Amino acid sequence: MTDVVQDKKVLNFIYIVSAVIPVAVGLLMIMPSEWKVNLGMTENASVSSLPLIHAVLNGLTFVFLLLALFAIKNKKIAIHRTFMIIALVLSSIFLISYVIYHTTHPSAKFLGEGSIRYVYFFILISHIILSIPVIPLALLSIWRGWTNDIEKHKKLTKYSFPIWLYVSLTGVLVYIFMQPYY
Repeated sequence: MTDVVQDKKVLNFIYIVSAVIPVAVGLLMIMPSEWKVNLGMTENASVSSLPLIHAVLNGLTFVFLLLALFAIKNKKIAIHRTFMIIALVLSSIFLISYVIYHTTHPSAKFLGEGSIRYVYFFILISHIILSIPVIPLALLSIWRGWTNDIEKHKKLTKYSFPIWLYVSLTGVLVYIFMQPYY
């Protein structure tokens, strides 16, 4: 398979995934509670601790993104790649776990009052909005880095990297705000 054909196939995959994931997650958020599978209520397989795991995965993603930045600033390309792949794997595990949790549990409501409510919703809304473009930006950035298309990689990472950092950090903050309501 030629590089052009392979590149086109990978790009098509990235575009499809980037469209399907936000739609699927959006549908999970509006899915009536009575449609959700009762997986979280069995004695042997409780998924009620998944929000904490989500926060840990987001926090680890944030750390590995920073480690990757430090590595590339020090021209440690192999270490940078490793840390970026780890960040991608952690984000992917988060996404799978997030889907599992939200197909089995009703969405929790934030009950905070006063100014903290405005802070929470600002963080939540910006997190949700930026989580949509981070999917194609991160995947395209990783693909361009993996294929050594460094010029395109650098152009993309000017946007993808800070957005991915923000989304992973605010994922932890959303958990901290919501923790009393799970």
